Amino acid sequence: MKHKFLKPLSICLCAALAVSSVAITASALSGKQTHEPATTMAATSAADPQAEAVKDETVYVIAGADGSVEKIIVSDWLKNSLQSDSLSDESELLNVENVKGNESYQTDGDNVRVWDAQGNDIYYRGDIQKELPVDMRISYTLDGEQISPDALAGQSGHVVIRFDYQNNQFETVDIDGKKETIYVPFAMLTGILLDTDRFANVEVSNGKLINDGDHTAVIGLAFPGLQSNLGVAKETLNLPDYVEISADVTDFEMANTLTVATNSLFSQLDTAKLSSADSLSESLGQLTDALTKLTDGSSTLYDGLCTLLEKSNTLVSGVDQLATGAESLKNGAGAINSGASQLQQGAAALSSGLDTLRANNDSLNGGARQVFNSLLATANSQIAATGLSIPALTIDNYTDTLNSAITSLDANAVYQAALAQVTAAVEANRPTIQQKVTAAVKEQVTAQVTAAVQEQVTAQVTAAVREAVAAQVIPVATNGAMTKESYDAAVAAGAIDAETQTAIEAAIDAQMATDEVALRIAQNTAAQMKTDAVQQTIAANVNAQMQTQAVKDTIAANVETQVQKAISENMASDAVQSQLQAASEGAKSLIALKASLDSYNSFYLGLRSYTAGVADAAAGASELKSGADSLQSGAAQLQQGAGSLYNGIQKVKDGTPALLSGITQLRDGAMTLRDGLKDFKEQGVQKLLDAFGDNLDGLAARVSATVDVSRHYHSFAGISEDMNGEVKFIYRTDAIKNED
Repeated sequence: MKHKFLKPLSICLCAALAVSSVAITASALSGKQTHEPATTMAATSAADPQAEAVKDETVYVIAGADGSVEKIIVSDWLKNSLQSDSLSDESELLNVENVKGNESYQTDGDNVRVWDAQGNDIYYRGDIQKELPVDMRISYTLDGEQISPDALAGQSGHVVIRFDYQNNQFETVDIDGKKETIYVPFAMLTGILLDTDRFANVEVSNGKLINDGDHTAVIGLAFPGLQSNLGVAKETLNLPDYVEISADVTDFEMANTLTVATNSLFSQLDTAKLSSADSLSESLGQLTDALTKLTDGSSTLYDGLCTLLEKSNTLVSGVDQLATGAESLKNGAGAINSGASQLQQGAAALSSGLDTLRANNDSLNGGARQVFNSLLATANSQIAATGLSIPALTIDNYTDTLNSAITSLDANAVYQAALAQVTAAVEANRPTIQQKVTAAVKEQVTAQVTAAVQEQVTAQVTAAVREAVAAQVIPVATNGAMTKESYDAAVAAGAIDAETQTAIEAAIDAQMATDEVALRIAQNTAAQMKTDAVQQTIAANVNAQMQTQAVKDTIAANVETQVQKAISENMASDAVQSQLQAASEGAKSLIALKASLDSYNSFYLGLRSYTAGVADAAAGASELKSGADSLQSGAAQLQQGAGSLYNGIQKVKDGTPALLSGITQLRDGAMTLRDGLKDFKEQGVQKLLDAFGDNLDGLAARVSATVDVSRHYHSFAGISEDMNGEVKFIYRTDAIKNED
């Protein structure tokens, strides 16, 4: 996995530890050498923690291979330490975009934005066209001749690469009654990763080399403008303002370079201890004592790295176990793919069968209607034979017609009394019927609502688990260089290439596909479904559904059907029939006929409901078939991805010997660091004292002025007067590739 932007950054930050022993004497100790010390880039904020807000600004400079600026992107973090509802921020940025939240802002005057912070930190980015405080120019020579980066690609010979830094940011201050130009003291740390197959005999001025066998990491350090600030001649003490790299090259290609510029090294100095020669001497004595402790600490670092090397075999064992697990995942994905294929075939068969049943719906409905009409025709003939003249019975009118005929008979009073009695009894039971019908409908509605809510809860739980998985995967995928928050910010800033993002997303997807994560999602979903909030949501949704007009209409129709059925059944019962014995035989026949027709009508209506259900089931089976097709396709992709994961882990496993070799080299480098700290303690401080002789008062005044100017510069794109802040610059240059 190649990180075109992240990898050089990681090299720079890690290498800063290994070259942390030089301070301002980097080039005073020696010229070109392999083990020159350099200054650490670790810096802390000088901001007041009680301030309403602190602006942490990072300026990304995208440059060509010669250092020419192509684009500037600024990323700002407003730290809302007091959790204020709003933050007032001043900035010259254009195309401002909130990259980590939904907070909005209102403009208030020139370059002022008032953020609706709601107690949150604000993360935003934007573009700017403005002169940089430090210009970087990169020049190349091949065998002593100047050459452009494009022309250098693919060439072989002795190459010299020079980074020149021009400091443009200064103030005019009064020192001992004289106006002096004091530059903002930027420390420039440049890192390059060189392929040892192409670059040999690498040397660097004002820097450090770290070699892991496959690559040479070159770290260079410069302080443009600091020589002028301290007012010391280069012959006495040479403070570097450039970095120069030389090597014998075959088929020249070079990856992106990365340069970090920061003035925070000087902003942290306590100028209260630099007010006089005595206090400066005291501070240098304290520095000597601190270096003694640092030397002792570097010995501890060496011992710790020896322990790390000893424990690395445990890591190798873990990688072996991971490879075994990946193989199991690959085999399991194959089984899932096979099962999905069987499900796809079964769904197709089910859909085909239901389609066949649905094709018979019209025949069934037509046959039942034909039987109903035949029964009505027979009834019409029987009624006509009795001499009773009534309209011909049809499916739609038989109930009203027979009721009218029964009413017109001599037994009308008996029938009406019986009907009234039965109707009253059934109506008295209507609340019970209403309750049972409502309960049955509510049970169906509850099942549907619960399924829908569970689907939403599962989606939310899955998203939350993915965030947690990403927070674990990203530091591992970036070798500890980034957290999820810094990675998201870098992605938003356009600093992460698509290949890296795809690889990290694949790693997250692989972790999400594990049984452990699936079990966690299932358990969290089950727990969420049992919470009062979810149960209240389900109850509220069920109640809302029960209040809809469609559900009310369904309940009312079913209640009325049950009431009418009960009336008909009771009217046809022996008890009611005995009450009608005094009525005419014609009335009895009509009542029995109507009860018989009502019974068949219930069957007829039920058949129509059945055929409608078959049609719905067929439609659902068709959707199931489509879903099974998609599942089978996804299972095939899962099987392919599991195979790729297995192959990738095998590569990691194969690379563990190189890891052990790298830790061994790091241990050896820690020993070199210990020796370099000792040299700096014995030589660096004394050289500084010798450079200024008896004029330590002048040195103290210039250092104090330098620190003051550094503290004044804490933003590039602009900052409110009442806001603290700090700023750092990251220059990334284009790689030089041989396109042939």
